[in-house]
Amino acid sequence: MKRLIVLIMSVLGFSYGDLYAQSSSPVDTLYAGQLQEVSIKSRWTNDTERYHYNQKKFYVKTVLPYVNAATALFKEINAKEEDPAVSRHELKKFIAEKQSEMKNQFEDKVKSLNVTQGALLVKLIARQTNLNIYKIVGDVKNPLTAVKWQSWALVNGMNLNRKYHPEEEVDLENIMYELGYPLPQSYATN
Repeated sequence: MKRLIVLIMSVLGFSYGDLYAQSSSPVDTLYAGQLQEVSIKSRWTNDTERYHYNQKKFYVKTVLPYVNAATALFKEINAKEEDPAVSRHELKKFIAEKQSEMKNQFEDKVKSLNVTQGALLVKLIARQTNLNIYKIVGDVKNPLTAVKWQSWALVNGMNLNRKYHPEEEVDLENIMYELGYPLPQSYATN
């Protein structure tokens, strides 16, 4: 049966020999289409590099819910702050309520993070908001609290007053892209 099908296909193929677009037109045809973006993964030079990348990816997945909650809260506070109908007293009350809410919901979980996860949390919040954490704490709480947390961060090898630079964090950007968090639009204008 297979031989019969192959024979019929080959006879039909030779009988309709010039079925190409180029034979009917002197102009060459070229089809153009938009393909989806493809992620090309590099091969690791050794197992240690692969391990560190996968460890960072695991840590990012661990802190991502806290990053999402923090950025949503930041956007909510900014919306209230820009609303002319909201007084300064109401804004402070709103911030205090949200702070206690977040503290009840996340305090134990955030305290259980290790130093590397904490550093990633700080970097990812800075990435998503396009501001440094020092400025956020200074604006939302007060500058003295920002100084206190900055000194604690410096003792632990971090800097809250540093803005996020995507070109310096290639692995982190690749991980975020893989997880469906492309670089925010605010970085395109910078």
